Amino acid sequence: MIKIVLVEDQALLRAGIRSILETRDGMRVVGEAGDGAEGVEVVLRTHPDVVLMDVRMPGVDGIEATRRLMAAGTGARIVMLTTFDHDEYVIQALEAGAAGFLLKDAAPDRLADAVRVVAAGDSLLAPAITRRLIETHVRQATARSELLGRFAALTEREREIARHLARGLSNADIGAELYLSEATVKTHVTRLLSKLGLRSRAQAIVLAYESGFVRPGDAEGAA
Repeated sequence: MIKIVLVEDQALLRAGIRSILETRDGMRVVGEAGDGAEGVEVVLRTHPDVVLMDVRMPGVDGIEATRRLMAAGTGARIVMLTTFDHDEYVIQALEAGAAGFLLKDAAPDRLADAVRVVAAGDSLLAPAITRRLIETHVRQATARSELLGRFAALTEREREIARHLARGLSNADIGAELYLSEATVKTHVTRLLSKLGLRSRAQAIVLAYESGFVRPGDAEGAA
């Protein structure tokens, strides 16, 4: 059973999302909150697997709430909900530790699939929307040698997998391309995240672009 908490300031939207998710087998909404501060309390009290978190809320927004949850050591996977595909705050949320993001107007099946993907340990980073966000962020940032140097600690296989992560591929997809089992890929991902000092695949992807380890356009045509 996947346990879910909804953090969204619009009560009608929360109710709509809840009704969608609770019609799906294996999913249960265990808590709701109307702002980020309340959301942090609910998540720490209910220990969900997945949190659907609005980016923009009055008071404590989704980014700050995500930072607080990461600092508290929650094991929940956080998906940011946003209205616009160009939301400038999404990249900040990924850096804060969110597992990805989803547009609020996503189809019901897409919403349910997103919850399953994130609960399984993958990130919602495949859409071209996310690539645009990352590339825009990279153009504004200077690739620093100390960031790139962090990848030197990885083995060649781990660096190869990091490049595939930058394409937004799931563990299963990476395994298919590299002729590895999904479990083996998951082990490599866990190790490379530990070596890089990161909490999530999303943070690894942002670091890969920021450092220049992967450049905009490289992942698009990777084989």
